Amino acid sequence: MEPSVWLIAGPTASGKSALALRLAQALGGEVVNADSMQLYADLRTLTARPSPADEAQAPHHLYGVADAAETWSVGRWLTAARHVLDDIAARGRIAVVTGGTGLYFQALTKGLADIPSVPEAVRTAARADYERMGEAAFRQALAERDPHAAARIESGDRQRLLRAFEVATATGVPLNAWQSSTTPTLAEGSWRAVALEPPRAALYARCDARLAAMVEHDALAEVQALAARGLDPTLPAMKTLGVREMAAHLAGGLTLAQALALAQQETRRYAKRQSTWIRNQTPDWPRIDALDPDAQWVALKRLAGLPTEA
Repeated sequence: MEPSVWLIAGPTASGKSALALRLAQALGGEVVNADSMQLYADLRTLTARPSPADEAQAPHHLYGVADAAETWSVGRWLTAARHVLDDIAARGRIAVVTGGTGLYFQALTKGLADIPSVPEAVRTAARADYERMGEAAFRQALAERDPHAAARIESGDRQRLLRAFEVATATGVPLNAWQSSTTPTLAEGSWRAVALEPPRAALYARCDARLAAMVEHDALAEVQALAARGLDPTLPAMKTLGVREMAAHLAGGLTLAQALALAQQETRRYAKRQSTWIRNQTPDWPRIDALDPDAQWVALKRLAGLPTEA
C-alpha cells in the first residue's frame, strides 16, 4: 500500500520546508504545515515561512492562517489538519506534512486525548496561582496533582505547566492518563515518515546565518508592526524566536548586535530541544543526516523509491 501522507520532521533551519516542496512536486502532492509558529500571518520572515514563489510551485496549507492575537492549541491544529488531509485525499493527491512541532506529529500518529473542557474559573485561578507563587512553587503544587507532568515539563514552559495543572484540577485525572488512551489520526499503513537529524555544529551555524539574513531582510519591520499592536506577551506568536530580542532592540534596550546574538542563542537552544524530541519520540523513523539540500533530496528519493534522476 502506497502512503497517502508523508511526514517530514526536523529542527529549525534543517531544510525540511524545501525538502517537502521537492517531494510534493515529485509526487504531485500538497504541502501541509506542522509548525506552530508558521501558522501565524504576522511573521513570515521571522518564522521562515515558505515564500510566495515556493507556494506557487505546489499547494501549501495552514501557513499564515492565524492572527497573532489568536491562540492555536494542538487540538485546534489537528482539527484543521484533518479537514485539509481529508480534502487532499478526496482529490486523490499526496499530502506532505512538514514542520518542527513534535506534538503535531504525535497527534497525527498517536492521537490526541479527548480531554474535557476546563472551566474558565479553574483557568483563571491557575493563572493567578502561578503569578502569586512563581514557577518553582507552582511546579511543586503541580507535582502533588500530576508528578509526571511536573517532572517532564521543561523549565520556563509556563503554558504547559498551566495546562497540566488545569486539567488535573478540573478532572482529577493527570494529563498523561488522558493522553495514554488515544486513537491515531492517521491509519496504520497510510503514512511514511522521515526525520532530519543533521550534525549539530553545522545546524547551529545555519541557524545563526539564517537569523542574520532575516534581520537584514524585514524581520525588524515585522517585529515593529507586531509590537505596535500591544498584544498580550504570553500569546504564542509573541513567543516566536527573535521577537523578544528584536522588540527590546527597537525599544532601545539592546543594540542590534546584542539582540541578534541573544536571538541566535535562543534559536540554537530551540534547535537542540527539537532534535532531542525527534531522537527520543521518533526512534523508528528513517533518518537523513545531511544538511546539504541536494544530498537530502537524494536520500529521500531512495527512501521514497523515486528514480534517482527525478
